[in-house]
Amino acid sequence: MSFYQHPSAIIDDGAQIGEGSRVWHFVHVCPGARIGTGVSLGQNVFVGNKVVIGDHCKIQNNVSVYDNVTLEEGVFCGPSMVFTNVYNPRSLIERKDEYRDTLVQRGATLGANCTIVCGITIGEFAFVGAGAVVNKDVPAYALMVGVPARQIGWMSEFGEQLKLPLQGQGEVACEHSDARYVLSGHQLRKLDATA
Repeated sequence: MSFYQHPSAIIDDGAQIGEGSRVWHFVHVCPGARIGTGVSLGQNVFVGNKVVIGDHCKIQNNVSVYDNVTLEEGVFCGPSMVFTNVYNPRSLIERKDEYRDTLVQRGATLGANCTIVCGITIGEFAFVGAGAVVNKDVPAYALMVGVPARQIGWMSEFGEQLKLPLQGQGEVACEHSDARYVLSGHQLRKLDATA
């Protein structure tokens, strides 16, 4: 076995788990799940059948990653954060054919106890604050807080808030990494080191 599995974890036959991943206490991974290399699944994590988890993701304790959720490389899911996959659930009405896709792009952070309503995309290196409820697409590098979540700033790939307006024009360097970012309208991008 090229990954660590705690004796209390259940990994169903057919699940794919990459080298160097760690599956901790009381985790359940369903048979159709595809999990990359170097992933950490904390205590009491559930991973559904139609789930893709990219390399080097960290899923903290008490998170359920339901069907139709895709996490790209390096996504951080904070303790007890919530994914959904049905927009209007009812116990008495079967809606498994109505699952909506949720995509969390590379490097994004989903803070403790936040909720991600299904059918949206969280952009690269976006940062969702603890307890936020996200019900619409989030731009790359956006800092989101509140219920419902609203953007209050921009974050660097290092994880520090950048001193930029929410929209307009501007350029700034991350104080910790010296990486430079350019704001154009309501879109932030990182400059290549060679630029």
